[in-house]
Amino acid sequence: MAEVDLQRQQDEPLVNAELVDRGATDEVLVAAAKSGDHLAFVELWTRHSNTAFKIAYRIMGNRDDAEDAIQDAWMKAYVHLKTSDGRAKFSTWLTRIAINSTLMTLRRRRTRRETSMEITDGENWVQYEITDGKRSVEELCVQHSTVKFAI
Repeated sequence: MAEVDLQRQQDEPLVNAELVDRGATDEVLVAAAKSGDHLAFVELWTRHSNTAFKIAYRIMGNRDDAEDAIQDAWMKAYVHLKTSDGRAKFSTWLTRIAINSTLMTLRRRRTRRETSMEITDGENWVQYEITDGKRSVEELCVQHSTVKFAI
């Protein structure tokens, strides 16, 4: 019985998704989403997610990074939808958010590059230790005191 109720709850959004007029314009859906209609926002996502992803993918060149950037863009669009003034079409507004989110993701990644230092030869993992080429604090202190006494 509990399984039936759980399945009914999971299927409910799919049934309610049919209540959104697929022929409605983006402007109508934006107005509905601004007033709290989550299904209208889902319809906007359905219409524009593929295009936004393609833009992010062209910029990032990596599917996983593009998906991260688009997820960030959709979150920003959802949070800031009520502040949208309607001067531009929704697709234009979302495209600009997607481009900005993608570029910000690239900037963040550029400042802190990540490289895996684990290498596998099939079954065994080898982790490499990289030594810091800079002199230690002790070496710098000895050099400083040596120069100080030499003068």
